[in-house]
Amino acid sequence: MEKTASITVGIVGATGAVGQELLRLLEERRFPVSTLRLFASARSVGKSVKFAGRPVIVEEAKHGVFAGVDIAFFAAGSTVTRALAHDAVRSGCLVIDKSSALRLDPDVPLVIPEINPEALRRHKGIIANPNCSTAVALMAVWPLHKCFGLKRLIMATYQSVSGMGTLGISELESQIQAHAKGTAITRKVFPHQIAFNVIPQVDTFGPDGYTGEETKMMLESRKIMGLPNLPVSATCVRVPVVRAHSVAINAEFDRPVSVEKAREAIAAFPGAELVDDPARAEYPTPLEFSNKVKCGVGRIRVDTALTNGLALWVSGDNLWKGAALNAVQNAELMVREGLITPKAALAAV
Repeated sequence: MEKTASITVGIVGATGAVGQELLRLLEERRFPVSTLRLFASARSVGKSVKFAGRPVIVEEAKHGVFAGVDIAFFAAGSTVTRALAHDAVRSGCLVIDKSSALRLDPDVPLVIPEINPEALRRHKGIIANPNCSTAVALMAVWPLHKCFGLKRLIMATYQSVSGMGTLGISELESQIQAHAKGTAITRKVFPHQIAFNVIPQVDTFGPDGYTGEETKMMLESRKIMGLPNLPVSATCVRVPVVRAHSVAINAEFDRPVSVEKAREAIAAFPGAELVDDPARAEYPTPLEFSNKVKCGVGRIRVDTALTNGLALWVSGDNLWKGAALNAVQNAELMVREGLITPKAALAAV
């Protein structure tokens, strides 16, 4: 993006998987960073991380460190967000948070910029990023809702191990290596062996039998799309894929549907890429949509069980659109709209 301002940026959780993607995207997308400050737990303090060819020393994430920071991306989990986000806001810092801690707080906008950018203007210091699977799914659902009027939403996810960060990736790799060597397969991260397996559990189970991830998809989809009474059911499944989530979607609409109009709506939507040619076996896959800005949508067909229904498939990078990229896009939009005034600029007045 064009350098319209010089902004002091902080990243909380800078050494984690999403923190590393944030660094990469800020550099590649030429976000107007004047000063970069990296924060992590005490065990990472003093580590050197490169940004734009220069080393940046990691500081401890704690109260009182956000003075002078204009935007802080939080990518360190709900516990850290609850402990530090409001302290950052009191320092005059805008917080863009990846965790689930504040997504459903009525005072915190939950924003996907292609869907509800107007919500950014209502922030009170904190902007929430949606769950990774929610973000990927809605890149397919939203343009179809605008076209046909969404009535009911049923989803089944195929979630990569990177959703559990670097530990999830390491566990899959170590289990594959153990299998190849004929040695014992161990697990620490997932409730069952993930190599050569699928696990129909992401997060812990609630009293209704749904997991936390499934409940997030329901409640977050309603909030982002402004459909508070939308019937939503999700089944979230972990699969032995390193990166990018996929979602099988069955959606019912108020108005008659057609595959042709659905494809046109997807193709015209800025967050999606239409990949849908059954005759040539062309459809999105996680491998093809890793490290991609857009989410791929295909397998679009009339649903045989729902009235005015469509069945479809979407794949998207959980570390990008599902986390780091969406956060950076929100920040870019805030800068373009003049909703951020760097403290350095105020001091110079």
